[in-house]
Amino acid sequence: MDITNIETVPGKTITAHYGLVCGSTVRSKNAFKDLGASLKNIFGGELKSYTKLLDETRQEAVDRMKEQAKSLGANAVVNVRFATSDVAAGAAEIYVYGTAVTVR
Repeated sequence: MDITNIETVPGKTITAHYGLVCGSTVRSKNAFKDLGASLKNIFGGELKSYTKLLDETRQEAVDRMKEQAKSLGANAVVNVRFATSDVAAGAAEIYVYGTAVTVR
């Protein structure tokens, strides 16, 4: 499935439009990772465990959006955007949305 953050899929023509599709997931931090992150905050450096957590979370949200698009008969999603929000102490939501289309 083609996923793009622009209005079209380069080299292809949109032949059908199905509307908004989205995917989201909420993840919380791990207490043990928090301890390591606290030390990194003192000494500086990338919080690799959080980077990995965010990568996995984004992918899960995208996979859910793609499943919704497939269920509508789409083979692409255009104008894809991401949003994040804190939903509780130590938990955040990643929300992805776009427009499901068929391209050829």
